[in-house]
Amino acid sequence: MASPSPDSPTSNACPSCGAVASGRYCANCGAPLAGATCASCAAELSPGAKFCHRCGTTVGASASASRETRTNALPWIVAALAFLALFAMAAGRGFNATRGSTVDGSQNALPQAGLDDRGMPTNDQSSGIRAPDISSLSPQERADRLYNRVMLLATEGKIDSVQFFAPMALTAYQMLSPLNADQRYDMGRIGEVAGALPLAKAQADSILRENPNHLLGLILEARLATLAGDTAQLHSYERRLIAAQKGELARKRDEYVRHQDDITNGLQQARKSLGLKS
Repeated sequence: MASPSPDSPTSNACPSCGAVASGRYCANCGAPLAGATCASCAAELSPGAKFCHRCGTTVGASASASRETRTNALPWIVAALAFLALFAMAAGRGFNATRGSTVDGSQNALPQAGLDDRGMPTNDQSSGIRAPDISSLSPQERADRLYNRVMLLATEGKIDSVQFFAPMALTAYQMLSPLNADQRYDMGRIGEVAGALPLAKAQADSILRENPNHLLGLILEARLATLAGDTAQLHSYERRLIAAQKGELARKRDEYVRHQDDITNGLQQARKSLGLKS
């Protein structure tokens, strides 16, 4: 009995239709058999596959038809990419505009007249405001600068900017440890306007623990009692503030000079709240 020639095609069942098939494609259904390659990218096809696993070309499509399909789709792809680019540009502009109108921290980080130039006039008015020389500032001066900025932003109602700068300011003050009453009052005020009321309360308590009659500690406690809606505590601190006024002002503490406006306003508010004459 003669053995089959090595060069004769081997018959196998088609994985797609089950018919006996030989060669590279099934004569019954056209499905690829072992050894069939993609007409577009020449990748070897899996037996029975309907699409090329590499380029996605339909099995049986000619190379010219595949290239024509890709060529016809190219203008649509370019148009889609252009549309996406324009949409992203428009969205980016809208996002930046919205952020700039609400969170202006980066804008307020720029030098400002009367704050970063220390109010000193320049000979060349056209040169604008000079940037502050941060390297020449001491740790206390950096903390003072940030405190002034946060308070200015708070009075202007720029709450988002206050939230932007408050953590920087608090960090600057923490680096000054151990803190004195003046520094604790500054930290307390920053905490107050930034909404960190427990931190502000801790600073006020620390001031009064060292000196129960300290005017700034009493003023800070009164402000926090107002925010908490605690009228009884508010009036208690206001009465203590008025009683301590004369003796404490006679001590001429440096922090009283620095925060003279806060003390004046605090005393006026206390007298008004308690129904006392100025």
